[in-house]
Formats: sequence, structure tokens, C-alpha cells
Amino acid sequence: MPSSGTTIMSKCTVYPEQKSNIKSLKLSVSDLPMLSCQYIQKGILLTQPPSSISDLLSLLKHSLSATLSHFPALAGRLHTEPDGHVIILCNDAGIDFIEARANHLTIHDIIPPLQDVSDCFKEFFTFDRTLSYAGHSRPLAAVQVTVLADGVFIGCSVNHAVTDGTSFWHFFNTFAEICKGAKKISKSPDFSRDTVFDSPAVLKFPAGGPRVTFSGDEPLRERIFHFSREAILKMKFRANNGILKSKLNPEILGKQSNDSWKIVNGDLTAVLESLFKNNSNRTGEISSFQSLCAQLWRCVTRARNLEPTKPTTFRMAVNCRHRLEPRLDPYYFGNAIQSIPTVATAEELLSRDLSWGASLLHRNVVAHGDATVRHGVADWESEPRLFPLGNFDGASITMGSSPRFPMYNNDFGWGRPVAVRSGRANKFDGKISAFPGREGNGSVDLEVVLAPETMTALEDDFEFMQYVS
Repeated sequence: MPSSGTTIMSKCTVYPEQKSNIKSLKLSVSDLPMLSCQYIQKGILLTQPPSSISDLLSLLKHSLSATLSHFPALAGRLHTEPDGHVIILCNDAGIDFIEARANHLTIHDIIPPLQDVSDCFKEFFTFDRTLSYAGHSRPLAAVQVTVLADGVFIGCSVNHAVTDGTSFWHFFNTFAEICKGAKKISKSPDFSRDTVFDSPAVLKFPAGGPRVTFSGDEPLRERIFHFSREAILKMKFRANNGILKSKLNPEILGKQSNDSWKIVNGDLTAVLESLFKNNSNRTGEISSFQSLCAQLWRCVTRARNLEPTKPTTFRMAVNCRHRLEPRLDPYYFGNAIQSIPTVATAEELLSRDLSWGASLLHRNVVAHGDATVRHGVADWESEPRLFPLGNFDGASITMGSSPRFPMYNNDFGWGRPVAVRSGRANKFDGKISAFPGREGNGSVDLEVVLAPETMTALEDDFEFMQYVS
């Protein structure tokens, strides 16, 4: 691993180009639980810009100021009113902009293949280990630009009580769009608060505010595992075994060990794509991502060497914007997420094939419609509480982010990102984040954080590693 040694060169406040016409926004029942979570930290690695660094920094500051005019919530501060409601004061207080240097590091140094994620990325973000509740006195967002020997990293930290992943990447994409020269943004945020998530319920806090719900001090390893489209289609075929196996002509199918399938007469990817495209039972079809999640759940559970009767939980964050009736605006700004837990014992998960665990995940995701979302809101209103982020029983996995987020749609004027990385925030044993693969086309990168001994066992697991490229 290369040494980090990032040096902060300058820090300033960037204000919105135009004053906000929104006075305040109330935190919703989906925002409030995130006050005990740390700031979201995500960023992109880019090649060397064609302009000088001083010109680049000037362009980024100007573009960020223009972007904040469209996202006034991020330039504000949190405020708790006398009745206990927490709001965002859209007071144009601005956000932090930091210039940093790590001239001894190259792109190749910090993204070597098939190795753990470099610790240097932890220094490419500000607001490290900062809880979202701190937004009462600190900026709700910050951008740090770290200059490398042959590239730059643009890291963005945003208060998690103000945005979820959908809103985070909407802001980041708009920042890139304006930086590239757009005179008008393509997708305006929606700041409506007359939704099912708006509530009179009050969340009470202990003196001094909430505490983080996981230690953050345990030894961890972090790796990016890449899955090509072809590998994911193989997992999807296994997961949908009962639905699709009968549809495939036995003459072109050869059975291999470990329930892995090979197309004997024809291209595997083309045959599997045709199968799923022509499948009429799309509602009952287990998705590519659900198949990948089930594979990870099985293999991490095995790597942890749990007792057979030990309950394991796979917790998945889902976007509720399209699950409600009527639907929320796709660019509703704020948190519109809920957590779906799926539980099985270690023995149940490991003694059956992939399709069994994948079916559990699929049924829970499909069932999470309008009624379930509204029931979750009502349940929270009856007992307002913070989100308990962490792995409390040693047998849980928490999946965050999404391969559907447009992380590589960030051309600041000189090309797409080389890689997407995150900071230290909200990481514990069993925390997984899903990113789209850089090549697109349905590929996925999983950012996997595990205890060192679990990661080593996962790396030795053939069922998992056969799909990693």
C-alpha cells in the first residue's frame, strides 16, 4: 500500500451564486433516522486535467457556486425548533471547499488490481467520522479536490440526513454538468415536502445529540470485487434455475460441478440474455442484483463460520420514490429510502442452492410496495428512533448504494472517471456498497468491508471467486 501523506493546501467557503427562494425544509421520517449516521463520502478519480491546477480550482469553485443555487438545501444548516422538529434552514451559509495535494501518488498506485482499497482514500474527504447531527453547526456538504501526480480526485461529503444516494448523485452529476459548460441543468431537484414521509412526529435526542451506533475501531479489510455482465448472468441463471432451466434446450447446455453452467453450442452471454429477455414471467424473475446479493450472502455467511442455527440478516436499502402511489418525483431531494431485512439461519442458507436465498430476497423486495412503505412510516411514527447502523450480532450484512446510480456520468470536461471510491464513513464488518462497473453494460463493483479473517476466507471461497474478474 502506498503511504498517504495528503497535505491540505487551502480551504474556503463557497456560497450559492443566487440566494435561495426556499426558507426552510422540514426533515422527514426518512431523513431523521440518519442523524446518527456519518456524512456520505463518495468521490471520483479523474485523469490529469488539460488546464492548470489553478484554472481547474477556479472553474470548480465557480461551477459549485452555480450548482448550489439549484440545491439550496446543501448550502444551509440544520436547526431544531422549539417544538422539537428538525429543519434545514436554507440560509445560503455555504459549503467547504478544500484543495489538497498528494503529488507522490499516481493513479496506478492507488487503484492496483486485486488488492485491498488503499488507505489514502480516507484522506481524500473531509468531515471524517462526522455525524449528520453536527449539521446544526457545520456545513451540510464539502468538496475536497486532491491533486495527484497524474490525476485528481474529487471527493464530496454530504450530510446523510439531507440526502440519500439518489439525491447525492443528482447533486454530483449536476456539478459535473455545469463544470462542463451546461447553461441549463437537465434535471431539477424537487423539494416537495407534502409526501407520506412528512410527519408531525418528533424524534427526541439525548443531551449533546446522538452517538454513532457502531464502534468504528475494529480491524477491517476493504476490497473492490468486480463482476462482469457475463458473470452476473451466470448467477442470475442459477438463481432463476426453476423458472429458466426448463426453457433451455438440453442440447446446448452442459452441466458442470458446483452448479455452474456452460453453454456448449453457442455464446453463453447471448443465450442467457435471450432467455431473460424472452421470459414472460418478469415479476417472478429474480433480478441480476438480487442474484448477486444472494451469492454474497451465502459466501460471507460461510466465511464467518457461524453456528448452523445462527440467524443471519441481509439488510438492503431500497429507493421508495417509485414504490409509492402516486409516485414521488424521481428527483425528490432528500431521503426516500427504507431498509428491507431478510433473515435465514446459516444452515438454511448454506444447505440449499443459490435460488433459495435469492428467492427470499426477491420476495421481500417485490412485496415492498406502497402499502409496505406506508406501514413502515406509521411504525416509525409510533416509535420515532434513529437508524441502528452496524453489525450487532456478527452475522449481518448491510447493502448500501446501488449499481443504478449514475456514478460514471460525471465528465467535468476532460473525460469519464477512472474509478469511484468512498471514504471511511459508515463502515463496519459486513457493510457492502454496490457501484456500477466502469464499463457499464450491467457490470457491478462491490465495495466489501469485512473482518480480516472473514475477508481471507471469502478470498478462498471458490463459489464466490469464480465470478470475480
